[in-house]
Amino acid sequence: MIIPDHWAEARRTQTRRGHAVTVRRFGWSNLSPEDAQAMAEARVEEALRRRMAGEALTARELKMPYNGSEGVPIREEVVARQGELVVTRNAYGARCLNTEHALFADIDFKIEVRLWQGLLGWALLCLGSGLLAWLFRSSGTFVLLLFLSLLLAAPATQQVRRLWLAVRGGPLQVQRRRIQAFLAEHPNWSLRLYQTPAGLRLLATHETMAARSDLSRAFFQAVGADENYVRMCLNQNCFRARLSGKPWRMGLTGRIRPRSGTWPVSPEQMPARQDWIARYERQAASYASCRYLETLGSGFIHPELQAVVALHDEESRALRQDLPLA
Repeated sequence: MIIPDHWAEARRTQTRRGHAVTVRRFGWSNLSPEDAQAMAEARVEEALRRRMAGEALTARELKMPYNGSEGVPIREEVVARQGELVVTRNAYGARCLNTEHALFADIDFKIEVRLWQGLLGWALLCLGSGLLAWLFRSSGTFVLLLFLSLLLAAPATQQVRRLWLAVRGGPLQVQRRRIQAFLAEHPNWSLRLYQTPAGLRLLATHETMAARSDLSRAFFQAVGADENYVRMCLNQNCFRARLSGKPWRMGLTGRIRPRSGTWPVSPEQMPARQDWIARYERQAASYASCRYLETLGSGFIHPELQAVVALHDEESRALRQDLPLA
C-alpha cells in the first residue's frame, strides 16, 4: 500500500525513425513535491529509453484513483495518518480508511440471476405459454405470450429468488449462516459485523492479514465479498472501508470539484473543492456509514488491530444506533 502526499508528472519527447516518441510518467513522494518530481523525471527517462529500444510500453499513465492499475499508488487526498492507517478522500468526496493489515470485506445483498436460472425461468414461461395457447387453440396467443416470456423471464426469476431468500430468513440471515460455516472451519477467527446501506461489512480482528494472501482470498470467496472490492484490494495490496456517507444518499446536490475528484487538483480549483467538502462534512455529521451488529467467532482483538477498530467505529459512527445509514 502506497499513498503519497505529493505527486508530479514528467514528459519527454524524442525522435525515432522520423516519428516523435512522447512519454509521460508520474512520480510520488511523502517528503516533498521536489522529491516527487525527481522520481517522475527518473521514471520518464527509463520509460523513454525502453520505448526507444522498441519495447511496447504505454505512452502515459492514466490519472486514476483507488481502483487504478497495479503498480501506481492510490491517488487520493490524504486527510489523516495514524501509524500505518491512512484516511483519504475518495473520488466522490467520502473519507475512507486504508490499511495494510486489517481485513475488511464488503458484501452486497444483490439479487443476482445467473444465466442458467434466467434460461430455466424463460423455458418454464415458454412452456406455460404453450399450454395456454393449446387451451385457447390460438397461435396468435402463443406468439404474444412467447414475446412476453422474453421480457418477463429475468424479473420473474429475480422475484422468485427474492421470495426464496425471504423464506430462508432474508439476506442477512442467509449471509450470517454462510459466515458461520466459515467460522466453523476457522474457530480462532473473530469477525465484527456491520450493517451498510447495501449489505454487510466484515472486520477480522483475531490477527493481522495481507490482502494478497491465500487465506484472505479464501475468505473473500467463502463469504461472497463484492467482486469490485476484492479486485481493488488485490490491485493496491491493502484493505479499505468507507468512513463517511455517500453524498447522494445524504441528499447532497452537486459533485465534488473538479468532477473527476482525482487528486491532486490545480490551485485554482481548490477553493471550489474546499467549499464542497465543507458542505459535505456538515451533512455527513448526521449520518453513519455503517452500524455495528455483532461479533461472531472468538471475539479476540489482536493488539495491533485495536487502533483500527477504535478509529473505524468512531469515524464511521458505527455505534450510533440513532443515525441513518448513508
